[in-house]
Amino acid sequence: MRQIITLFFLVSLVGSSTVFGQEQDTVIYNTVEDAARFPGCEQLDTTIAFIAQCANANLLNFVYSNIRYPQEAINNNVEGTVVVRFVVEPDSTISAPEVLKDIGDGCGPEVIRVVNLINQAGAKWKPGVNNGVPVRSYFTLPIRFKLEELPAYTMVGYDTVYTRFDTPLEYEGGMEELNTYLADRLAYPPGGNDSCMIGNIQVQVLIQPNGDVRILDIVDFNDLGFDFWYESIDAATSTLGKWVPATYEGRKVPSSFDITMNFAPEDAACKMIVDQYKEATDKVNEGAKLYNDGKQDEGIALMSEAIELFPEDANFLLARGQAYLDMNSFAEACTDLSIARRISLIKWYDNVLNLICNKLTTPEEEEAQK
Repeated sequence: MRQIITLFFLVSLVGSSTVFGQEQDTVIYNTVEDAARFPGCEQLDTTIAFIAQCANANLLNFVYSNIRYPQEAINNNVEGTVVVRFVVEPDSTISAPEVLKDIGDGCGPEVIRVVNLINQAGAKWKPGVNNGVPVRSYFTLPIRFKLEELPAYTMVGYDTVYTRFDTPLEYEGGMEELNTYLADRLAYPPGGNDSCMIGNIQVQVLIQPNGDVRILDIVDFNDLGFDFWYESIDAATSTLGKWVPATYEGRKVPSSFDITMNFAPEDAACKMIVDQYKEATDKVNEGAKLYNDGKQDEGIALMSEAIELFPEDANFLLARGQAYLDMNSFAEACTDLSIARRISLIKWYDNVLNLICNKLTTPEEEEAQK
């Protein structure tokens, strides 16, 4: 299996000044005294060289997090470097992206899409400067597309977790049997009935070749608390010896599995909450289906109805936040994903959350970044 593993960029600022069109009659500089830089590092109290290195690393992280290897290029084993050039404007935006070198099969347009996404994300560049005055300057960005065989496993802490198998991990009797077992085994903490606590916890388990079960991660989507964590971990680890381990190249290997533990209060006084939560879950699922079918507004509306009922449900917020992110509605995505992270402590979006949330900066903050 060949998969995407790397994107490489190098900043190039060489040459002489160029006049950009007769209408604007505005010079775009290829070389400037102080080069334009991607945001996020200007506040550092260090050398310009280190700030530039930090800015380039942030730019690389943004590109890497958002680029998509075109499927046509994957199918045709296309690899190589796309070179794009754009203008960093004095107002900290970028403009006029153009591909100087393309490798075909959709790679050039994909790079242009990601460059345009920088503006859409609200990233405010530090513009190039001559004689103490911000000027228009070119920024050249080569991006290398490379296909490479990924390892059959990944490391989670000190644990080896295989992601490629000859035969996958299975629960004895299948998923239906696992769900039945957990429904019987999982206990609702009695203290939760007092406030009708409801929601779910996701436990990621590592199944060793000998059938041992270890906990790799736990995500509490509803901030249910320690008593619910304990019950989730207890139920997950009690599946010891009930798994058929995954195999790779003829031997048993460790692999992971995500188990969702659903908790609903048992007290009769909580019945209305239980019914509302089922209604909200159905709305989110239906909203996601509508969104995926191209009915974005209708899908978002249904998700929003669910979140009105349960505003502190991280699962619901993640679903709507991802939809907003796909629509490039960054301010709305920032709100949903930030609240979801606060509730459940997930780190899935940490690499890009600051950039997603950049649109929420005040005009004063934006001016200070220039």
